[in-house]
Amino acid sequence: MDRVFTLAQARALMPGVLARASELIEVRASLIELQTSLAAGARSPLGGLPEAKGYQARLSELLGWFPAQGVEVKSLAPLLLDFPSEIDGEPVLLCWLEGETELGWYHKLAHGFAGRRRLS
Repeated sequence: MDRVFTLAQARALMPGVLARASELIEVRASLIELQTSLAAGARSPLGGLPEAKGYQARLSELLGWFPAQGVEVKSLAPLLLDFPSEIDGEPVLLCWLEGETELGWYHKLAHGFAGRRRLS
């Protein structure tokens, strides 16, 4: 864990996280739809190979923003992000999952997503 967030720092970053996550979800969906059409040899209103390359580049750019902020990308679909932190002196990961509107969960390092608990 390079950067360790306080809860306040992580929550202050959330407007940027939510904005980029929203765009990432749209780009991801468009890329999948376009790739499926291309693989089937079908036409797509989203374009062709050049547009697919553009979506791939934008997706990569969006994904790169999170680690640059110190946020770990754990999954792309659904988008799952972890913010290294500490609670009561113990290392934890503040956890955000696609569809959530705020940062409200954490889990201990050894417990992973299945051990998510609500932040008090």
